Amino acid sequence: MTISVIALAIQNIIPPWLAVIILGRDVALSFTAFYYRWISLPPPKTMARYWDFSLPSAEVRPTEISKWNTFLQLLLVGAGMTMPVLPEAVIAAWHLNQGFEMFQYLVAGTTVWSGASYLYSKDAVKILTQEEIDRRMKEKADKAR
Repeated sequence: MTISVIALAIQNIIPPWLAVIILGRDVALSFTAFYYRWISLPPPKTMARYWDFSLPSAEVRPTEISKWNTFLQLLLVGAGMTMPVLPEAVIAAWHLNQGFEMFQYLVAGTTVWSGASYLYSKDAVKILTQEEIDRRMKEKADKAR
């Protein structure tokens, strides 16, 4: 998604402001994930334990709007790749430039909404309790036997 959005923006198929919104949301979510991992990691907090993903500490569940947003972003990328190869007569007859522009605003809106949903949803991020961590570690050890 990242490479496609950058390529479409460089080619002026999607506006730079939309690429900034899409990529900015992804960067913000990445930094947020790093933060949640750090604050949820049981002591001792070391870099070795931070990067050991066999140690569960938090759970992130995609929100409903985030799922729709991913679908719409994929459609946007597909449409953006298709538009340059369509004949101008088809684009003009079907008013595809106007439709594509309106679709870009829709994707911008769902992208912002999706990012906000992770901040304001009670179900999106769950920091695991020590009991939950112990239970998951035990279940993993039992499966390994």
